[in-house]
Amino acid sequence: MTEAEKRLSGRIALVTGGGRGIGRAIALAFAEEGADICVVSRTETEIQNVVEKVEAIGRKTLSVVADVTDQGQVGKMAEQVRQELGRVDILVNNAGGGNESNTVLESDPDLWKKTVDANLMSGYFVTHAVLPLMIEGGGKIINVGSGMGHRSGSGSSAYRVGKAGLWMLTCCLAEELWEKGIDVNELIPGPVATDATKQHFRVGGAPPFAPSERVKTPEEVAPLALWLATQGTGGPTAQSFSLARRPI
Repeated sequence: MTEAEKRLSGRIALVTGGGRGIGRAIALAFAEEGADICVVSRTETEIQNVVEKVEAIGRKTLSVVADVTDQGQVGKMAEQVRQELGRVDILVNNAGGGNESNTVLESDPDLWKKTVDANLMSGYFVTHAVLPLMIEGGGKIINVGSGMGHRSGSGSSAYRVGKAGLWMLTCCLAEELWEKGIDVNELIPGPVATDATKQHFRVGGAPPFAPSERVKTPEEVAPLALWLATQGTGGPTAQSFSLARRPI
């Protein structure tokens, strides 16, 4: 494939939580399609592994170690991106997770807040900081959500609330930014085997909670992210796209 044939040639993509799992897979897929990549993660060793692979593909990289729930660190990250890359064409808010799965009554308030921050405030802080680097040229924002953010349930309220907030943020941003040429959509991966889920998930098998589902690899999520990143002018915005195999 020539450089001109690559679908993201000349684009700059910023991926949070890009050191492993879904974020890593998306970053590498974008690089294969010609994008230069900024990888943001809290873990430097994971970032360096991705940087080496992106550079081996022949793309420019910028690695930033930052906690995206910390507004100050996010502001410094955005300034570094501005100085070294100049702009952002594609933003993937992938960072998230959390380990507060109890009921509200049994939950730890500190862990509950940290989980909401990881899944909602991270996306807000990064988008708020990066938008000035996108406004002039338009672009795409892809927020990695969850079906749990679209339905209630007993337990894991912090994660549900965080992802529900991210979905509403997606919709609000889409309303605010369409005239500036920026499309904003949610990507719901469904069950994926990652470091956080590998104790409970087996690739190709069904997760414990949904026999109709099939556990995917992170690499199986990347094509949908790539599709969203390559949609032309007037494409979808304020929409949720899911790889799940049941209603969300």
